[in-house]
Formats: sequence, C-alpha cells, structure tokens
Amino acid sequence: MSPIRSATVAALASAVLATTLTACQFGGEERDTSPIVIAADLELSGASATVGKAYQRALELKVEQLNSSGALNGRRVELRVKDNRSDASESLRNINDFSDDSRVSAIIMGGCNECAVGAVRTIDEKRVPTIALAPSGAVTNPVGQRRYVFKLSPNAADNAATLTAELRRGGAREVGLLHSDDDYGREGLAALQREFAKAGVKVRRVERVRATDTDVTRQVTSVTTGNPDALVLWTPPEQARLAAVAAQAAGFRGSLFLDASAAGDLFLGGAARATERATLVFTQTMVIDDVIATTPAKAARRQWFQDYTARFGGYHGSSSFAADAVQLIADAALRAGGDPGAVNRDGIRDVLETSQLDGLSGPIRMTPDNHSGLMPQALTTLVARNGRWRLAG
Repeated sequence: MSPIRSATVAALASAVLATTLTACQFGGEERDTSPIVIAADLELSGASATVGKAYQRALELKVEQLNSSGALNGRRVELRVKDNRSDASESLRNINDFSDDSRVSAIIMGGCNECAVGAVRTIDEKRVPTIALAPSGAVTNPVGQRRYVFKLSPNAADNAATLTAELRRGGAREVGLLHSDDDYGREGLAALQREFAKAGVKVRRVERVRATDTDVTRQVTSVTTGNPDALVLWTPPEQARLAAVAAQAAGFRGSLFLDASAAGDLFLGGAARATERATLVFTQTMVIDDVIATTPAKAARRQWFQDYTARFGGYHGSSSFAADAVQLIADAALRAGGDPGAVNRDGIRDVLETSQLDGLSGPIRMTPDNHSGLMPQALTTLVARNGRWRLAG
C-alpha cells in the first residue's frame, strides 16, 4: 500500500472513530438536534380574535423562553401559526394541512369550541397529537373516540362547583343566568343546575348570547327582572363585559359572578365601574403578583406573569394555558424517543396521556381516562377591585 493511500485510510478511520465517539459514547445513541415543530390553529380574526391573539403572544413568548433556556438537549421549538378566522370550516382545513406535514410534531388549537369539536374525528384519523384550549367537555369526551385529543382549560363541572360555593358564601338564593349559545354554554347550564339543586339556589331566568353579539341588553334585562340576588355570566370575555355594563345601566344592584370562560384582560378598562366587586372563578396565575412565591411553581408563575406583562404591557388570563400546552408538547417530544430526526407522533401522544406538570396554570394531570388535565385545585376566586382583578380575601 502506498504511503499516500495508507495515510488516507488512517485519516478516514480516525474520522469515523471520532464521529462514533461523539454520537455514540460507549453505546450511547446519536444526539437528535431536529426541531420540535408545533403548529397552532388560532382565532386571529373574527369574533374570537382578542383571545386568539393573546394565545399567539403567549405561544411566541413561551417558545422563545424554551429555546433560550438550554433545556431542550440541543433541540429547538419551531412554531407555525395559521388563522382559522373563528370559523370551524377554516379550522378544519388548517388541521388537515398541519396533519399532512410530516415535520409537525403536534398541534395546539385555540379557544373555539366548535372548531375543536369539529376536528376531533380528523385528528384521530390523522393520528396527530393535539392540545385544544377550548373549554367544552366534548373536546375530549368520550376519550375512546378522542385518543389524540387533549384539553387545557377549566372544566365546566369544576367551575360550577366553585362558583356555587361562592354564591352560597355570599348568601345568594335566587339568580339570573346568562350563558353562551354553544356546547360549553349548554354544558355549563347543566352543571350549574346540578350544583344549584344541591345548594338550594333557584334560577329565576335563563338567557343565551352568541359570541358574535354586540348588544346583550334584551337578555340582561330579562335575567335581571325581579332583582335576583346575583347575576351569573357564563360567556366569553367580550359578552361578559357587555352584560356587566348593561346590568349597571338597567339598575341591577345584585352581585356579579363570572365563570372562567369570561376571564380576559387583567385590567377591566371601560367595564371597570360595572364590574367593581364582581367575582370571577379562575386560576391563580391571573393575580400571581398578589401571591407570595413560596414554591418553585409559584415563582415560575410569577416570573411568567412579569415577563408577559413586560413584553405586552398587560396580562391576559388565558395566556398560561397556551404556554403550558407548549411545555407539555416539548417535554413529550423529548421523552418520546424514536429515530433521530423523525417525528414520533404516537410516542408523543403516549407521553401526553400520562403527563404531570405543575404548570403556569396550576396542577395538570393527564390519564388514559381523562384527557382534560387542569385539576380542580387550580381554580380560585378573584374579585374586581379598582379596575383590575385581585385575589379574593
């Protein structure tokens, strides 16, 4: 063998050995540096654009934080966002496009109940793990028909139980009820009726509002007729603000109680006077600056609140759900294993189904029988004081 050829062989052998030792130290596996691609189907225009844009800001901030943290073992999260225009048909087209992209590891859907429920069959057929931020129980139930679908938002039964306990504590015996005209609103009505029956609270009148309604005066006049002790608002944030202002204009003097779906901005703006002393059932993150950070989880929630507020000039209650969805998917992608560079959707689904996280929203526990992970303990009671939400008590 010539000296030149001998040197070339030796150099190649050294290169192979170096590569082998780098990628596979003593039997270790090749390091995966491929991106974790998360797709997001959000309501960035249309009736639910305010909440959808809050989700987008939260997703972008959380992705930025994860990528700069060094906690992803050399990998990075990439976010791909599409606007569904608050329309279920457009949302389904987005889900199909994301599902057919082999680079997408998982999908996050926004707060549109109709969009999420309408996509569950496609999601399961395409076998793409998806976390929806919509509150309707039909998003994840029955679990056997929604194996790839998970949910991160307060559950109607938990909201109703907490809200009813607050009504009893305040001495309310008769209430008027305004609920959203969708799956979650009807689910909430049924849950409240069950809790009210146990607590001896009477519902005097019930009215419905649509997410597109910009005037709810007629409905509010109806449910406040006869001056009930309290008015319960189980609606999206925009309709809750409209209803509070309409109730004040109608001379209603009872108490206002809001379900978690009504949570929006920390500061109440033009509705501040109408909502003063109103009670809201929501997670502690909304008012974490009122809480002493006695645990690492509380410290993380406070930091998230401060980072979001510093970046965007205010805080939106639902932002933590979007951030927790990113964290759950990133964790699942790291733990799922599989061939380096390949997307292991089935593995991600399996990990998500048993995920436990003390998240920004509160304790989250997924199980094979329960794909709606936010625990009841995450909920607390907030009170509107001087134009913003504060921790009750």
